[in-house]
Amino acid sequence: MRADRFIVIEEVESDERYGCHPSKRSIEEHIKKGFVCIDKPMGPTSHEVVVWVRRILGVQKTGHAGTLDPRVTGVLPVFIETATKLVKFLQESGKEYVCLMRLHSDVAEGKINEVFRMFTGKIFQKPPLKSAVKKQLRVREIYSMEVIEIYGRDVLFKVSTESGTYIRKLCKDLGEVLGVGAHMQELRRTRTGIFKEEDCYTLQDLLDATIFWKEDGEEKYLREIIKPMETAVAEIPKIVIKDTAVDAICHGANLSIKGVAYIEKTVKEGDKVAILTAKGELVALGKALMTAEDMVELKKGFVVDLERVVMDRGVYPSVWKSSQ
Repeated sequence: MRADRFIVIEEVESDERYGCHPSKRSIEEHIKKGFVCIDKPMGPTSHEVVVWVRRILGVQKTGHAGTLDPRVTGVLPVFIETATKLVKFLQESGKEYVCLMRLHSDVAEGKINEVFRMFTGKIFQKPPLKSAVKKQLRVREIYSMEVIEIYGRDVLFKVSTESGTYIRKLCKDLGEVLGVGAHMQELRRTRTGIFKEEDCYTLQDLLDATIFWKEDGEEKYLREIIKPMETAVAEIPKIVIKDTAVDAICHGANLSIKGVAYIEKTVKEGDKVAILTAKGELVALGKALMTAEDMVELKKGFVVDLERVVMDRGVYPSVWKSSQ
């Protein structure tokens, strides 16, 4: 562990008989505990893309993080088998889009920029009629909006938003405030959480890589396209636990300080944290009950409220006692 990132509670060495470093998984395990960022094309629904990924790989379960309408393109992370347990976590992450909006009448450039500034911050939105969620007024945050180009009545802009923000509705509302009306002409999602356009592959890329593996035994292309699920939690604070605590966590026990080996210094009370083994395997996600500094001073008690178990039971031996 890097000393500049982690506080050491107890130095540990992981037993090589149990578990496996994510980079050393067999290709079958790599697939089942991985995800792929698909560059969704225009036309199919997000659900159809997810089904195609499932059929290409020959797996039983896949799920996506954030629906895209059929006419919308861009970043669509698709999670596979065990990694589907992370779908809800990624669905809640921020999004970034590039949008082409068509105004229904001419508007001065200065007024357009002024109205865009008005929409930065928290806004009220009611989901459009065609959406699958309940039609009630909600508050969503626009982190940033930047006009890239204005050409006649076409406005190309980039917007960074809280999850659950409807860009089609945003365009309509912008048009109403401008007094001329507007609609979304084209939309591309350029980021979901930490995943960007440059992380994406096409469905054809995935198919080709799968054929290389199944027909020629060549794994490297599939390993390049499919990332370990641990990559999805790369930017959230981490707590590394002892081997003896792993199976108890997998059975739903909250994390006690006695099971902790290392704590990332950035952990704050209320933060979502990733619980990892000493080999770097993702065990679970939870909410920190105190700061890293407070955890160091604790002699007994719980430090994380478990929210989502990811690792299967039985990977590590069951030696954790309830009295701890």
